[in-house]
Amino acid sequence: MNDHGISTQLSELCQKVGEFQLSHLTGVSQEAISDKGLNQLVSFVDVESEKMLVEGLKKIEPNAGFITEEGTLKQGGEFPYYWIIDPLDGTTNFLHGLPVFSISVALMEADTLVAGIVHCPAMNEIFTAEKGQGAYLNGKQIKVSKTKNLKQSLIATGFPYYQFQHTADYLELLGELMRETQGLRRMGSAAIDLAYTACGRFDGFYELGLSPWDVAAGALIVLEAGGEVSDFSGGMNYLFGGNIVAGNAEVKQALEECISKHIQV
Repeated sequence: MNDHGISTQLSELCQKVGEFQLSHLTGVSQEAISDKGLNQLVSFVDVESEKMLVEGLKKIEPNAGFITEEGTLKQGGEFPYYWIIDPLDGTTNFLHGLPVFSISVALMEADTLVAGIVHCPAMNEIFTAEKGQGAYLNGKQIKVSKTKNLKQSLIATGFPYYQFQHTADYLELLGELMRETQGLRRMGSAAIDLAYTACGRFDGFYELGLSPWDVAAGALIVLEAGGEVSDFSGGMNYLFGGNIVAGNAEVKQALEECISKHIQV
């Protein structure tokens, strides 16, 4: 793997794509938006961003395959590495002019995440991590919060866009956490939620109904910031299992206990 300065290379690429996205913020017409599934919007900005990322990532690691949200690349065979890409996490925010969206890119070797970046263009923030090298925000090392209990915590989550069979259980869980925490936040970008958990802005994060590209980079950043990540049952299938819990050790465990009382997946 050509890993010389990989975080720098990823940062430069994502900044370029971020500039493209900002140039179209509040400028996408309804005619340019399509719905690829229930409440899953996509625009030419998502598609073009993914194409730009794929082109740039091929130069950084030519021997990698791709797992992409928008499916702009056709490929066959097996690869030693895979790029896992969400070109615009928070598309609904973006299309409504809400500047809370991100670019999420991770590199996986076999079953191990080895590099990740979450770039928030509108906030000029770049979160990066490489396995065993720590996590960083704009070049400065970050750590998860030291909050020891839910009562003192600020928790991030997301509302399911589908899988509405869990709505009642999810609302019951929200009700408990409203009482047991200092607050709940819903940013609309799981990658940002994880990055903010990594730097201690949030004490923990959980969400149901996610895909690998939503969480891959952010999960590695949390881990490298000293946090823990699992699926709802405490297992390690958070990348492909569709649900995730993250935070420092104490808060994540407390979140798991709350979730287990309300949701079984």
